[in-house]
Amino acid sequence: MSQVANTLSLYEKAGEAADSIRERISDLPDIAVVLGSGLGILVDQLTDRVIIPYSTIPHFPIPSVEGHAGRFVVGRIGQTGTSVIMLQGRFHHYEGLDLETVTFPIRVLRRLDLRSLILTAATGAIHPDLGPGSLICISDHLNLIGANPLRGRNDERFGPRFPDMSRVYSQRYRSIAAEVANELGIVLHNGVYACLPGPSYETPAEIRMLRTLGADVVGMSTVPEAIVARHCGIEVAAFALATNFAAGVTESTISHEEGVEEGRKAGPALGRIIKGIVDRLVDAEGAPHTKRPRST
Repeated sequence: MSQVANTLSLYEKAGEAADSIRERISDLPDIAVVLGSGLGILVDQLTDRVIIPYSTIPHFPIPSVEGHAGRFVVGRIGQTGTSVIMLQGRFHHYEGLDLETVTFPIRVLRRLDLRSLILTAATGAIHPDLGPGSLICISDHLNLIGANPLRGRNDERFGPRFPDMSRVYSQRYRSIAAEVANELGIVLHNGVYACLPGPSYETPAEIRMLRTLGADVVGMSTVPEAIVARHCGIEVAAFALATNFAAGVTESTISHEEGVEEGRKAGPALGRIIKGIVDRLVDAEGAPHTKRPRST
């Protein structure tokens, strides 16, 4: 990394990344979807795709985990043919990255003036009724990483020093998701997501603790992104796919490969829900919101 890059603020770095994307895609969407492990197949449902590798975007990190391709993809989805952004690959604290780096793509989306964000994640099921393949609309979370992505100097151009987190996951989006799932005949649960640092899976004792705290699923991502998105004023919906039972819920062992495979199996159903949400967000002019002025 150049010495000049090291002197840039986070806001400036995100702006440079956003400008690089704008040079290749002039008419950017107002909705983005971040894809978790094994859910990259949702990109295949897009038409008129434009693909930008993360490696070509200034200051973007590169994923190192199987199931995260590392591509910024823009294409059309749903009955309305609405253009959306899909981030095919995310970053994790357990990769040795600080949370500022993990959440950098969300900052870039803010500099692209994005207003709606849909997060997806592969998770372990804590609640006994959430077997592998279950889809969960996240209603709240427990941040148990041991750090917060907003720690450090605050830049008011992104958001306030002490942002409210009482409604991280939009009630409006959750209601839309429930309506869409019901119409499609897809069972969509509600649940609380516990985020731990990883990369080791949790012990049975830790899962018992999380159940006592009120968690329904557990994972190693999503929560830092949701916190930063709300800090930036982005409205958030998040969906968890239960790829396995968490440790101690059953006698089975846990593997990442199993999670990726379950993600591939459940991807089409989640894709249909996301398509339905996008369709409902689109108004008569084909945009979910009135565009705000470009960030400066």
